[in-house]
Amino acid sequence: MRKIYVAGHRGMVGGAILRRLQARRDTGEALELVTRTHAQLDLTDQVAVRDFMQSERPDVVILAAAKVGGIHANNTYPADFIYENLMIECNVIHQAFAAGVKDLLQLGSSCIYPRAVPQPMREDALLTGVLEPTNEPYAVAKIAGIKLCESYNRQHGVDYRSVMPTNLYGPGDNFHPENSHVLPALIRRFHEAQRDGLDEVVIWGTGKPRREFLHVDDMAQASLFVLDLPRDVYEANTDPMLSHINVGCGEDISIAELATLVAKTTGFKGKITQDTSKPDGTMRKLMDVSRLADMGWRASISLEDGIRETYAWFLEQSDASLRAK
Repeated sequence: MRKIYVAGHRGMVGGAILRRLQARRDTGEALELVTRTHAQLDLTDQVAVRDFMQSERPDVVILAAAKVGGIHANNTYPADFIYENLMIECNVIHQAFAAGVKDLLQLGSSCIYPRAVPQPMREDALLTGVLEPTNEPYAVAKIAGIKLCESYNRQHGVDYRSVMPTNLYGPGDNFHPENSHVLPALIRRFHEAQRDGLDEVVIWGTGKPRREFLHVDDMAQASLFVLDLPRDVYEANTDPMLSHINVGCGEDISIAELATLVAKTTGFKGKITQDTSKPDGTMRKLMDVSRLADMGWRASISLEDGIRETYAWFLEQSDASLRAK
């Protein structure tokens, strides 16, 4: 029986990973799954995390908990983003080690890479240049998480791994009008415009930046694929000083093209205009996923199919909220 603690199971990624693990357990795999809500366990509280780890003593920890948000949220709450993410990583990783956990998987972000870096972004681009200013505090925290895992591996011989996903989306996403990422923000904006009969939707920036998007179910599958790799296979494809692995689909799309695709999915037929007074952020963020592909994993959900599924989930949640009122 393997005891696995999923930190952040109520988040989009953590929830997808938990669903996949539950499916494994239901088909006979010997798994005990441990979760805690934020109300039950504050991961920024060192003493609480220590007591939890010492009491539960999981065999495996999956660290999917994080404070996340889009450009607006990162610009507005930089102190919150760097503090909370650093505290979560330090507490969970160190207290997992102190409780004897040998296997840990930490989820990061593609924002760890410098703003001006050759595309697609390779793992060895880390710390080779200046970060994107709009999300630097969050990126610094995520880089620290990678280095924590690498350092505990080197000093203590544990097997702590890090996966760096590209932009994620899917069921369970955050559709808040101010604090969401670009794809869920567009889905909500175009849905409301179509619902209200508007003839125009304004999107941030020039529409020229290009982004890569990965469905959260693909991310969950990739995360467990990396976690389950035999140690000799994982170490043969990484470096002790550069042990994180990129996860993405290997293809990108411009924000303008993405807006057109979302408009089509939601049924909006009006005009799409750009507010060029708003920041674009990094002009291109495409992951080099050749390392993971060489290990045997590739994404399987197309962007069009994924947006259609995500929009259907959004509508279901909206209907449920209306029924609850």
